[in-house]
Amino acid sequence: MTYALETRGLCKRFGAIQVTRNVDLKVEQGARHALIGPNGAGKTTFVNLCTGMLKPSEGAILLNGKEITGVSPQRRVGNGLVRTFQINTLFNALTVAENLAIPTAQRLGKSWLPWGKTSHSAEVVTEVAKLLDELHLLPLADKKISDLAYGQRRLVEIAIALALKPQVLLLDEPAAGIPNGESGMILDLLERLPQDISIVFIEHDMNLVFRFAKKITVLVEGAVLTEGTPAEIRGDQRVRDVYLGRRHHG
Repeated sequence: MTYALETRGLCKRFGAIQVTRNVDLKVEQGARHALIGPNGAGKTTFVNLCTGMLKPSEGAILLNGKEITGVSPQRRVGNGLVRTFQINTLFNALTVAENLAIPTAQRLGKSWLPWGKTSHSAEVVTEVAKLLDELHLLPLADKKISDLAYGQRRLVEIAIALALKPQVLLLDEPAAGIPNGESGMILDLLERLPQDISIVFIEHDMNLVFRFAKKITVLVEGAVLTEGTPAEIRGDQRVRDVYLGRRHHG
């Protein structure tokens, strides 16, 4: 079976400190796969290894069956492996549409000009409008990022990742910093994403995890503790002891 994303024996050491320990992960095509665990479990380090931001000390990374362990981050994006970050990385002085136009133009090999210029690529304008419509973000198109609520900014960040046409999308805490009353908008957007995109996401909002994920992998101290369906993870006493119980009871 060819997996959308696979890691084999992935390890990362910083000197004497090992933060990723022999992680074997298999992400199926079209997956909705959550990666959870306590702070310091190595979740973001794992994503940084998959995307080429860090080089592994040992192990291999495969994208659609092809090894990409030594491939540059830029080439991984070009091959369909795209991520978002915990920290907002938007251009605050530009509009939502302009923020989406930049990665769209980059992917299409077009030069980017200020939005609204008559020389701007019609192909870029069309793609941006289509993406905004699909994600129900058209009402925000002409708003500057600086004028958006934080939850709306997170939506735009996911839209930017989608503008790069990912085959595998890695979401690093998409609901981070969003008030509880606004977290539903993230779930609504995630549920509208195309089913052919394989999604791996790190998240501490367990309501979102258990509602959206079809499979969950639990990391503890850089290693896989267990993985399974949401029901299996919810009922696993080891997970409750090291993570779920700790979160709900202090």
